[in-house]
Amino acid sequence: MTRRLPALHEGHAPIELHEAFAHALEAFEHWDRRTAEPRVRFDGRDVPISSVFGRMRTCFDILPLRLREAVADVVGGGAAAVAEDGRATFADAAVHLRAMCLRRLRRAVA
Repeated sequence: MTRRLPALHEGHAPIELHEAFAHALEAFEHWDRRTAEPRVRFDGRDVPISSVFGRMRTCFDILPLRLREAVADVVGGGAAAVAEDGRATFADAAVHLRAMCLRRLRRAVA
């Protein structure tokens, strides 16, 4: 599914992927565990949120503070690891969010 998403360029994502990440985070927050995995619209297609998080696992762009705070609310304070300079990257958050998605999906199948 990540083939539908653009590749990163030397660890940097296009702004459209940043926006998809924000939408995926919001969808994750509202995900009722009794329903199928949420999808977000990207380039005219519906993409599972786990694919968005998967694509961003190697994105070293700085995570904006508002997103970092939202991620911390969802996955806990230490999840979006903060570097020495006080910043976190999309990769820091995406690794944890994708893992949470996969755990939920596994539980739904079991």
